[in-house]
Amino acid sequence: MGTPQALVWEGNPGPVSGSTPFGLFDEQTTFQNDAPRFANYASKKLGYPTIEVELTSGSFYSALETAIMEYSKQVNEFNIRENLINLQGSSVDTNFTHNNAAMNTTNLSQIIRLATPYGTEAGSGGNIPLYSGSIEIQEGQQDYDLKTLWADVSASGETMEIKRVYHYAIPAVSRYFDPYAGTGMTSQGVMDSFGFGGMSPAITFTMMPIYADLLRMQEIEMSNDIRKSHYSFQLRPLNKLRIFPIPTGNYNLWFDYILEEDRNDPYSRGYTGSQASGTGSVADFSNARFDWMNYDNINSVGKQWIYEYAFAESVQMLGYVRGKYSGIPIPDGEVSLDGDTLRSEAESDKTALIEQLRESLEESGKQRQMEKSQMQSEFLVESLKKIPLKVYIG
Repeated sequence: MGTPQALVWEGNPGPVSGSTPFGLFDEQTTFQNDAPRFANYASKKLGYPTIEVELTSGSFYSALETAIMEYSKQVNEFNIRENLINLQGSSVDTNFTHNNAAMNTTNLSQIIRLATPYGTEAGSGGNIPLYSGSIEIQEGQQDYDLKTLWADVSASGETMEIKRVYHYAIPAVSRYFDPYAGTGMTSQGVMDSFGFGGMSPAITFTMMPIYADLLRMQEIEMSNDIRKSHYSFQLRPLNKLRIFPIPTGNYNLWFDYILEEDRNDPYSRGYTGSQASGTGSVADFSNARFDWMNYDNINSVGKQWIYEYAFAESVQMLGYVRGKYSGIPIPDGEVSLDGDTLRSEAESDKTALIEQLRESLEESGKQRQMEKSQMQSEFLVESLKKIPLKVYIG
């Protein structure tokens, strides 16, 4: 049984539809026009018709499809890395390929989600459940074990973190003698000094700045801190609570707390918001929807890169074929083929093309563009400084 003969290019491109492995671009008009042209272009660069090229039109079409897929992969991968923080939380059904709005819009929802956990600490929201509890305060007793009195009884023994204790003094404003009421602070004397004492009612003409009220309330609170055992509390290790002053009666003391387990894993315990489920939304690099690019929409710069990469792919395929058929018998000898050389050169060319494309994408990224814009503005300012100013003589 003889050695099988490889099919060779005969210079007549076949039909495009159904000739590529995936058929991703077969029905696109531009691809149907460019594929036969590329086959003729690549075969001539490989030496046809001077030498035989052991490839078919389907091989060239496959190389072109592979090049478009690689170009699409590199551009889409860059766009995902460049915009992932804006894409997260968006619907997985949204196609971001060739989507100018998505690439140039800042999605504050993801930034807000990143900041949400801080809301728990600031007491302004957050994503961790906040619970309330209370204990009975006994007359004359200052120290209380919140773990024994509340956590073991009402929080399944889990570790609590106290966020707020409702143990305050009576508001200072309740002890503030309102000057507008005509009582306290010798306000009637003040009215007389202004010459308003003969008017009735006197409060009609009282005019006081608001900071005077704030200063007086601050004075009352500072007096309580210094001259009295003011209302306050201490949280000690293991949720031991000490309150001040020593209670003079029995009452309920309320507090807010979170569970440490909720903080450690907020999405599996207690919290059931959109962040927890993540259903139908972009979560990470893997499910941001970037489809294959439409070949009809790729510009001439992209298509030139695709042609070069497709040619390197064709050379690599030819190298595999010639590597399999390493020698061709001829009279009185055998001709050795250059399969290994072709494969090595093609691999180097493909690597160089990918590096070139990645560098171009990085240069077109948001950070580089802003840096260039800043430099342009600085150069413009320097140029304007050199323009002589007109002198007007009146």
